[in-house]
Amino acid sequence: MTEGAAVHGPRRFTAREAIALVSTGFTDLTDLADPTAPALALTPPGSYGPDGPLSWQGYDASRTRAADRTGEEESVVCGTAAVRGEDGGTTPAVLISFEFGFLGGSLGERTGDRLEAAHTYAREHRLPVVSLVATGGSRMQEGMRALVQLQRVARQSALTRAAGLPQIAVLRDPTTGGGWATLGAGADVILALPGAQVGFAGSRVRPPDADPAAYTAEAQWAAGAVDAVVPERVLPEALALWLRLLSDPSTDPVPPPPALGDAGLPPTGWEAVRAARAPQRPRAEAYLDTFFARRAAISGDRCGGTDAGMLCGFGVRARDGRTVAYAAQTGTATRPAGYRTAARLIRLADRLRIPVLTLVDTPGAANDAEAERQGAGAAIAELFSAVAAAETPMTTLLIGEGGSGGALALAAPDNTWATPDSYFSVIAPELAAAILKRPAEEVRATADQLRIRPQDLLELGVVRGIVEQGR
Repeated sequence: MTEGAAVHGPRRFTAREAIALVSTGFTDLTDLADPTAPALALTPPGSYGPDGPLSWQGYDASRTRAADRTGEEESVVCGTAAVRGEDGGTTPAVLISFEFGFLGGSLGERTGDRLEAAHTYAREHRLPVVSLVATGGSRMQEGMRALVQLQRVARQSALTRAAGLPQIAVLRDPTTGGGWATLGAGADVILALPGAQVGFAGSRVRPPDADPAAYTAEAQWAAGAVDAVVPERVLPEALALWLRLLSDPSTDPVPPPPALGDAGLPPTGWEAVRAARAPQRPRAEAYLDTFFARRAAISGDRCGGTDAGMLCGFGVRARDGRTVAYAAQTGTATRPAGYRTAARLIRLADRLRIPVLTLVDTPGAANDAEAERQGAGAAIAELFSAVAAAETPMTTLLIGEGGSGGALALAAPDNTWATPDSYFSVIAPELAAAILKRPAEEVRATADQLRIRPQDLLELGVVRGIVEQGR
């Protein structure tokens, strides 16, 4: 890792500029730590000779120059601060901010000391962790002693996760190597500044013919690895909202939203299908806009995929200000990435003890060849498992089509409700008729036989109730 690089592209903040951008009242962890407490004592690594564990010639001089140039003693600055939102409210947090001017923001052994101390302090004081990442990776002048810090960082992140505390990463320019693969990609919610270089491979080690556009924040968002690309001017507000949303646990389930349409109960099964498929019927966006005063979305399955037909995130319930997580289908066939994103959302909400609302509306799971190659069955199984294992209360409202297992995977067992303009079926009536080798004119009768109307679902014990308009 070199001592620094020429600045190209988006603005590169110093560690303390990044802290000042999003917070007030920063106190360095060295001023908070009890020097008698081993867990928080920021001490240098083991007794090495000159130039570190590898005796890398000139390493001590490089560190001295970096310190003189940046005013920092290491490549990260850690402490506590208040993150202030647009409404004036504040949320205290532990902040970890990388100083790219210090040896390219590289991770060395002393960096690991500071990161461990930050996570330990966060757990002891029940504070969320915000990482403002800008790093080129592990510090080559310390060799494997530097690389193993990634295991140390991963361990601290896992302990903080197990403690039920949220972790948010803000990706600055650049975020590459082990810093991206631990503090960055390992966070619960990942925000990135526009144009930031983001990728495991840094610019000097990737293939010479690699498309540089693939190593950007925007590309990582498109690939489902970043939740949002946030301009600098709105980053403080976005970060404050996320901290507010993820730091508000509750053990009470939320009631289902009232029906937005004016449809009455359908007289036949086929009328139920027609009402659910009607283009003018209220969709997920309308329900979410009515239910929440503010909301923030997560995006992507963290393994290369996104699905615009599955809306996931957290919001402030308009009626009482509670945080509620949501996963909502929008009426399209759900892709494997959509199921994996919903599973990620439910597991995160469960860990943070935040109640979940799901909105079911899909003709079924996508069944094209590409969906099969993307692991449709495994993705649906993952969501079934996440719902089954969740201990946080879940509420489901069927707002349109409930197409087979692709819809049921998102439904809360024993707490699913239906709107009058919805239906739930083991299979679409047309497909049922085809399987039974019935002529097209018998599709309507087949819909009745399947008993898919909301009132049928209530009688069969599939739903708890049918919500009314304005309830």
